[in-house]
Order: sequence, then structure tokens, then C-alpha cells
Amino acid sequence: LFRLLQSLARGTMSSLASQIMAKYPMVRVLTLSDQMKALMTYIRDQQISREDFVFYADRIVRHVVEEGLATLPYVPNQITTPTGAKYDGLDFGASICGVSIVRAGESMEKALQQCCRKIRIGKILIQRDEETAQPKLFYSKLPQDISGRHVLLLDPMLATGGSAIKAIEVLIENGVKEDHIIFLNIISCPEGIEALAVRFPKVTVVTAEVDTHLNERKYIIPGIGDFGDRYFGTDLH
Repeated sequence: LFRLLQSLARGTMSSLASQIMAKYPMVRVLTLSDQMKALMTYIRDQQISREDFVFYADRIVRHVVEEGLATLPYVPNQITTPTGAKYDGLDFGASICGVSIVRAGESMEKALQQCCRKIRIGKILIQRDEETAQPKLFYSKLPQDISGRHVLLLDPMLATGGSAIKAIEVLIENGVKEDHIIFLNIISCPEGIEALAVRFPKVTVVTAEVDTHLNERKYIIPGIGDFGDRYFGTDLH
């Protein structure tokens, strides 16, 4: 009974997610409580209002960010409580910054700033080259000392992995160590995870849920549609 209650408290994880984590040790998939599963259901619903989409998406991103922060190194930190007693705790063991992949990744900045006040956030703009159909860097603005930091890379969707791989290439070109990069997203798929893990096996990936596949148009299924359009209100349909 105790083990059953523990299992219920932890929530559930799909067999697909379990298989992904067994195959790729650097991937972390959130264990969804019933509450979190409900939030994921709300943002997937095509009938939800933009206001509600933003509200529930922000809550989910906060969970993803917290899980990402848990992967960072920590060091012992003894403090004194108001009672005069000593408390052996922890403190961050590394300097960090955020980098959002414009535009959808900017939707995750608020949650990161709520968890880490005054955190510095860089930006990378990647678009598809119309001639080659490959991701192309159009703009980047990163903290000057980024090479000495752990980087939380922000993008809510991991589909083909093209944009994420290009963004990681940019970070590494600017001196960031591969194992200092933590890629945070809400919804991923096996194709994108595999592409990213094969290219950069030391990058940590934290995702809320793994969907089943990409369709012929490279959309995640069951998916969520265009996250950026729905979050920023630019979906004209």
C-alpha cells in the first residue's frame, strides 16, 4: 500500500517517455501528476482562449524550469536560522544564464526570471534558409562571459531538432561547454530527441511530455499547434 501511495503521489509517466530516458540518459521527462496532466490537456485544446493558454502554459514552464535547475551542480552551504541553530543546506555551484530561441522561446523567459531573479538572458534567432531548407542563424546576442556559465536554453517545442541543434552550435562556438547546456522544452518527440542526442550527447534535455511522432509536415502529433502563435496571439485562424 505504501508503495502504491508513493506511485500515485509521484504521478505517471508514459512507457514511451520511460523508453526515451532509458535510451538517452541525458533526457529528463517530467513525471506528470494528475494536475500537470490536466494543464497539458488545457493547452493542447484547440478551443482554449489565448488568455487561458498563456496562464496554463506559464504554469507548465515553471515546472520545467524548476526541473532544469535541479540538474545544476550545488555546493554545501551552512547557515544560521532565526532560532540560532545551524542548518546544513545547499547553494548554487555554478553561474547560470538563459538563452531563448526567438520567438517561441521568449515565452519561457518569465518563468525563468521568476525562479532566478536578475538572471541574464541572451537571444538567438534561427530561421529556415529558403534555398537549403536548413536552419540558419540570423541573429544572436549573448552575455559576454557566457563561456563560463551553465546555459538554460529555452524553446517550448522539440520537433525535428534543427533549431535546437543550430542554437547549441552557436553556444559551443561562443565557448560554452556541451555538458553545461540544459535544453528546456514543454513538448518533444522521439525524432527530435534522437537527432539532438546523437549530435550532442552531453546536452541535458528537460521536457514535460514526449509525443508519439512527427507527421509528413513535420508537426508534432498529437502536438499543440504553433506554440508561439498561440502564446503571443498571432494565430489568425
